[in-house]
This record gives sequence, C-alpha cells and structure tokens, in this order.
Amino acid sequence: MKGIKMLIGALATASLLFSVNAFAQENANRDENGNVVRGAYETNKAFDNIFIGVGAGVNSTFSFSKNPSIRGIGLATDITLGKWFTPAIGIRGGWHGFWNKGMTKDSGVFGFNYVHGDVMWNISNSIGGYKETRVWNIIPYMSMGVLDVSARRNIFSKGAGNNLEYAAGPGLYNTFRLSNRVSITLDLLALIGKASAYNTDSRYLIMFPSATAGLAFNLGKTNFDRHTSITPVVIPVPFTTEQYNALADKVAALEKENAQLKDKIAALEKELAPYKNLVNGQTYLFENGKFTAVEVTNATPLSIYFDLGSAKLSAREKAHLEYFCQNAVDADTKLEVNGYADKATGSVKTNQALSEKRAKAVVELLKKAGAQESNIDCKANGGVDIFNTPAYKNRVVTIEIK
Repeated sequence: MKGIKMLIGALATASLLFSVNAFAQENANRDENGNVVRGAYETNKAFDNIFIGVGAGVNSTFSFSKNPSIRGIGLATDITLGKWFTPAIGIRGGWHGFWNKGMTKDSGVFGFNYVHGDVMWNISNSIGGYKETRVWNIIPYMSMGVLDVSARRNIFSKGAGNNLEYAAGPGLYNTFRLSNRVSITLDLLALIGKASAYNTDSRYLIMFPSATAGLAFNLGKTNFDRHTSITPVVIPVPFTTEQYNALADKVAALEKENAQLKDKIAALEKELAPYKNLVNGQTYLFENGKFTAVEVTNATPLSIYFDLGSAKLSAREKAHLEYFCQNAVDADTKLEVNGYADKATGSVKTNQALSEKRAKAVVELLKKAGAQESNIDCKANGGVDIFNTPAYKNRVVTIEIK
C-alpha cells in the first residue's frame, strides 16, 4: 500500500510541476507585444463542448484513526459526463467505483460506489490563454457526492451491508490531446469521507486517494470562437454611395474654393492697408506709396488760361480745374464764371465770341463735377486788358465761389 500511495503522490507532484513548464512554453494567443490574449468567447450551444470519459487505475484507503484494518489498496474505475461552458469553466458528473482490501487477514474486501458532481477549472486556458490544439491541459476540480461503502466487493450482493455517507475532495484532471475528438486522461482524486461509512467511528475521516488513466471523447462542437470585433453601428442614410461620393467631391471643391477666397481676401487686405486709416472728406497727398494729410484752401477767384485764339483747355489747365472741382464743388456750390479774351489781338466781335466759348467750356466741366447749372452765373466779357502784361494773362476764365 505504501508503494501505491507513493505512486499517486508522485503522479500529482509531476502533474503540478509539468503544468508550470507547460505554461512557460505556451506561446499561443499572444499579441505583438507578447501578452496573452484572453476572451471574450461566444456562448456555445447546449450540446457543444460535451465530453465522455472512461478510466481505470488504483486507489488506496487511508484512515486518520489508529485502526489499521481500514487501510488498503485496490482497483478504481471512472465513468463521467461533462460539459465546458467556457474555455476555463466546466462541470461533470459521474460514477467512481473501486474496491480495496484491508491490511489485516480478517479485514476482508470492501466495495465502493461514489456518485459525484465536479466543478472544473481549466487553469491552462485561464493562465495561458485558450488554445484548442494545446497538447496538455491541467484542470483542478472540486468533487462532491454520495459515497456507498459495502462490506463486499459486489455492492449489490445479498448482505452487502451498504453504508451511505457524503464525501468530497479536490482533484486534478489532466488531458493529453490526440485529436479534436479524443484525449488521454489522467485523473488524480483525494476523496474524503467520514469513517462511519466504513462502519467505524464517525469521529474520524477516511481518505480515498486514487489515480485513474483513460480516454475522453469530445462531442458536438469541440472549440470556442472568440469575439473578433464589436459590430459597428450602421446608420442608414437617404442617399446612395454614388450620391455620397458626389457630395464629398462637392465639399472638397468648396473647401478648395474657400481656401482660394481666403487667399484673395488676404491679398486685398494687404493692398488696402495704406487706405485703412483715411478719413472721409480729408485731402491727402500720395507719394511713394504713402498718404499724407494736407490742408486745402479754396482760394478764389481761380484762373484758367487758354492759348491764343483757342477755347480748348490744355491738359495742364484741365487738371487744374478738375482738382478745384474735386475739393470745392458740389451740387449746392454757387459759382460765378467770367470769360475773357486778349484785347491786343482780334476784333471786338471775335474776342466777345471767344470769351463766351471759353466760359462755356469751363461751365461744362463744372457741371460734370456736380455743380448745378442754376447755381452758375456765367458771363462773357470779350477782349479786355485786365492784367496788362504779359498779354497771355488776359486769355483767361475766372471762377469765384459766391
């Protein structure tokens, strides 16, 4: 019996040690930074991820009392049915049958039935990340059920003297993958019950360590699907893809036009910068791209000179008159215009007509500048000698603001 106990203990220790090594070597489900990727996984259907297991092995009985008659070794068998709800959590139910023989000659052979339910935790998938093709999965579990102990190997025989007791204990379930459907199993269980099931003192506990090897068969869907991504929200739009693309092109064109207009505005602002601080009604002198405010006095009478025998304004005198109109003439200005000719040349009649033409030429320009004809008093004075010398000064039209 001591050898059996040592074998069971060695199997449990090896399973735990190898599980650490398996985690260290596991490299599935890792991102680009080497971190393990876990869940979430889609919910499986009712008949997916179901497994059936069968196995056989050895068991031992160990009493915490001092009675050596209830210490023995024997055969253990397993039949189980289970289901995985997630890659890490599952349950199973089953029958664990075994028998053993006591240490003394008269202790006899005892038969056992253990009907149980187990809660299972796949520590490989929890820590190392789910991997369907992982060769070795280490699965701790907690078992609870009813233990039936018989005084005979055949628990159904007459006079078997069955004793029922609740039992529970931890276990370690190992699976070694052969294919998607089949795995080799190694199940280590340390079942604990009251000694009263053995028809002895109930103040003590009895442990039934066992180790069974067998096969597990997977039914239905054998893997779990990870949620690949969150389903994007689809917002219906009242136009087609072509219409959307046309609108996008139009928006791009408007944005380009808007950028061009901004550039034009910036250029105009730069061009108008010299005029920004000008005051309406103020006269300015513009030289070298710069405006300088000047005071203008409307000195009258204004003299406009003509060439000998001509009623046509020269470019210079026309500019002189236009400047006067811009700064001194509006619709309400009252003006007196006098036309003259040089007495020293031409006849009286010729000089009279010439002075009249000169006066009318000036009046036309005044009217174009905004003066009202009703506010202009126009006179033709003929040939005169008002300025004496030089003679050209008599070839003149004078303008006076009343």
